[in-house]
Amino acid sequence: GRDDGGKALEDPMRVLTQGYMVAVSLAMLAFIFTTRALLYTEAAPNAWWHFAICGFIGAFTGLLIVKITEFYTDFVHRPVIDVAKASVSGHGTNIIAGLGVGFESAMLPIITVVAAILSAYFLGRSSGLQTTASDPEAAAGLFGTAVATMGMLSNLTYVLAMDVFGPITDNAAGIVEMSPSCPEAARDAMDRLDAAGNTTKAFTKGFAVGSAGLACFLLFNAFLDLVRQYSGATPIIDIVKPEVFCAGIIGSATVFLFVAYAMQAVGSTAEQVVTEVRRQFQEMPGIKDGSEKPEYGRCVAIVSQAAIGKMVAPGLLVVFMPVVVGIAFRLLGRIEEDMMLGAKGMTAYLVCSSMTAMLTAFLLNNGGGAWDNAKKLVESGKHGGKGSPAHKAAVTGDTVGDPCKDTAGPSLHVLMKLTATVTMIVGPLVAVGGQ
Repeated sequence: GRDDGGKALEDPMRVLTQGYMVAVSLAMLAFIFTTRALLYTEAAPNAWWHFAICGFIGAFTGLLIVKITEFYTDFVHRPVIDVAKASVSGHGTNIIAGLGVGFESAMLPIITVVAAILSAYFLGRSSGLQTTASDPEAAAGLFGTAVATMGMLSNLTYVLAMDVFGPITDNAAGIVEMSPSCPEAARDAMDRLDAAGNTTKAFTKGFAVGSAGLACFLLFNAFLDLVRQYSGATPIIDIVKPEVFCAGIIGSATVFLFVAYAMQAVGSTAEQVVTEVRRQFQEMPGIKDGSEKPEYGRCVAIVSQAAIGKMVAPGLLVVFMPVVVGIAFRLLGRIEEDMMLGAKGMTAYLVCSSMTAMLTAFLLNNGGGAWDNAKKLVESGKHGGKGSPAHKAAVTGDTVGDPCKDTAGPSLHVLMKLTATVTMIVGPLVAVGGQ
């Protein structure tokens, strides 16, 4: 787009990325001084810079996830361009292309998180830091992953600012679109800002999932420590044992059921809103010429009630399913004379549900963002522009992508953390019979 003077509009993503780089750089400088001041010890003089590097790894992991998300959701890159191009041949091909982008986008962030966990862990192990744990090197390694998590979260405030940028530009673009007196340059500028806002919203969702993955790795070990404290024994998690394997499958399936509840909530509520809007147009024809005002409150009430009521089922699912699994496998363990089977089953449930949630969240968040910005790309004039068959197909993709990127996807990192929290609080009591 161009402004009123005919100059090309500045790319907002470039400005936001520059700000993010500054935030990361400042955070890393602070990390150097903090680790030197707090973690230097004569017994392990090199430990502080090992953990400083762990912080760098965490910050770099966040930066990489942001850039990967930008590649898959910004309309200047190949994935979104391909989705927009697929809209030319119809609605179905748009959906297929968007799903393909979503599935593809899960691989690189997962590799990034895996590399961060392993490198931070081994840096911590080699730091020479001594602890009172039975395995000091393993404890230092876990502390390294904790520092990496802190490094990733050190620029959280700027990431949150980018998240807020998204809905602000979205609403501003809506106001401009409803204002016929606004010049075409204003519409072009807001469309570009809105597209950038969609990308920044995807940034924060990917960032949240990645940080949850790092944090959950620590919570897995914390859960095993609690089990060890309550039972006096260390559970050996053998994933090929049928009972443990089945508990892990239940954890993965719980993620899909949670997503189903969230998607169905959006779909059924949207049906109610559409029915209400059609009713108002039929009963109040003056809405079309502006002589009557629509009953906005009716639609707001429908959405608000659904937002609260329809989240009860998925909330209860996340809270009670780990407890049910722990009780069921503890009872099964009594039959098999394996009193630690409940703890083993809950561990498998926690690990598998977290891994599945990470993969599904990247699929939904990035796929939804690609669909949304593919529509923005078509609206900018590509493939026939607004009103064209390609635009209608892109709108269908955006409609499918909205509950993916705005409801189901963002809630999955909450599922990961809430599952880990519930397991930490009640898991050891349930898993080992309250010993």
